[in-house]
This record gives sequence, structure tokens and C-alpha cells, in this order.
Amino acid sequence: MNKFSIQKGFTLIELLVVIVIIGILASFLMANYIGVRERGRDAKRKADLRQLQTAFELYRSSDPNGDYPPSPLSACGASLKDSGGTVTYMNSIPCDPSTDSLYAYTYDAPAKSYTLIACLENANDQQSDVGIGKSNANPPCNGSYSYTLINP
Repeated sequence: MNKFSIQKGFTLIELLVVIVIIGILASFLMANYIGVRERGRDAKRKADLRQLQTAFELYRSSDPNGDYPPSPLSACGASLKDSGGTVTYMNSIPCDPSTDSLYAYTYDAPAKSYTLIACLENANDQQSDVGIGKSNANPPCNGSYSYTLINP
């Protein structure tokens, strides 16, 4: 009996094929994982803007002049209160999950209108300003995609 014929194991080629297959699968999973995190942060941004919009509408409904909060908002985590400081509409003003900075907010007092803007990471977001037919992103986003809410 030949001593080489009874050895069992994988050849170098079989091992290389398995390593290449595992590498390809890992690269697909990593790319998908990064995309999931971007979409998650974008979902939080959109939810934050909707919460701010709700707080602004409550603010306006109780303001004697029917005004929205003045622009700009105070710092991240600060509360949103009425002009007298007696009624709290939001305990903590949300901030962008990536940059920890405030969302872009502008208020036009004569027109009684406001704009809230968040910069998105996912280029394929169907709710981005470009995705809903606008020609380009808003200026605060420096050419990246944005999500904008205006007063209803």
C-alpha cells in the first residue's frame, strides 16, 4: 500500500477556491451592512424633521400672533418652549445623527412659513428632494441629497 494514497485532506487549490468564495460573500455582506446603516440614519433624520414639524405646529397654534419659532433654533438637546418660556413643545431638539449639529431651519416671519432641511446619505432615497422632482439638493447639503419639509 502506498503511503501517499492514504493521506486525507484538502489540496491547495481547494483551499484557495473556498477562501475566494468566502471573500466574495463577505464583500457583499459588508456593502449591504454599510447601506443599511446609511438608510437607518436617514430614517432617523426624516423622523426628527417630522417631530420638529409637529412641535412647530403646536407652537404656532398657541402663539398669539400665529408665528412659528424664531430661526435659528437653540442648541442640540435644548428644549423648544414658547416665547414666555412657560410651555414646552419639545423636551430635546434633535440633531443630525452623524454630525451632531442642528438641522437647517429657516423662518420667514412676514410669510409665516418655515423650511426644515436634513442632508441624506443614501443617494437612492425616493423621498429626497431630487427623488421628488426637484433639480438639485438644498444649499446646506453641499451638493449631496437633502430632505425638506415646509409648513403645511
